[in-house]
Amino acid sequence: KRGGMMGNIYSMGLALQVQGGRRGRSGPAPRHRSRRFPPPPQALGSTAMFYAPREWDCAQAFSVVYGHDYRQPMAIAQVLPALVGKSYLEAASLECAASSEVSPSLQSLKPCPVEVQKARIRVRYSIINTLRGKHFNESISVGVPAGSTLLQVLQAAEKKEPDIFSFRTEQTSWGPMVVSIHGLAADPEDRTYWQFLSGKDALQEGGRHGAGGAGRQGVKDPPSHPRPSIAGVGTYVPVDGERIRAVFSTY
Repeated sequence: KRGGMMGNIYSMGLALQVQGGRRGRSGPAPRHRSRRFPPPPQALGSTAMFYAPREWDCAQAFSVVYGHDYRQPMAIAQVLPALVGKSYLEAASLECAASSEVSPSLQSLKPCPVEVQKARIRVRYSIINTLRGKHFNESISVGVPAGSTLLQVLQAAEKKEPDIFSFRTEQTSWGPMVVSIHGLAADPEDRTYWQFLSGKDALQEGGRHGAGGAGRQGVKDPPSHPRPSIAGVGTYVPVDGERIRAVFSTY
């Protein structure tokens, strides 16, 4: 569905690994060829009860993965085995070392330090809670250097108005996760979390928009995780004039 997307961009790695289970391939298929995998093994659950035995054409799914700019180590680790056609253990033995040879004409050149003034952008940032306790809807416009991450935008907003835009993060394997804003903390018991959106779209890694609430970067985790997390503020890169909303939500 949705042009080859299975779940969201962060669940694609695991989904492709499941589809490629016991396929017996010795290496990755060329990018221009269609990938067809046999049905997953029966041990993976009751899949066979719902789907007739057939080959799965994963060309669209691989196109989605090829076209995404993965930056988070966990996302890369999950998608790599499917891309190279190996298991986790086999993928660990790949030779990825690049040649250390340097062109003789470049060896004598010394880099000249040049101070480049980065252009600045403005981002509109809002925090919204209509779910619990005293409701609030606060907005601020902050200026940051172009290329700044969403985390840096949050830090700039907190520096400008700490009484309103204070926030707290926790480090996860997916990167920093926002767990509290304006003193209002996410609570797994209540199934609440802070969801980040640009317009109506959930944010995704590397500065891309998701599909209306199904991405990671401030939205729900893949089904294998116990609760959604806001992992992606450390990699999402807003553009000039973008409007980012942090909405206290349930899952």
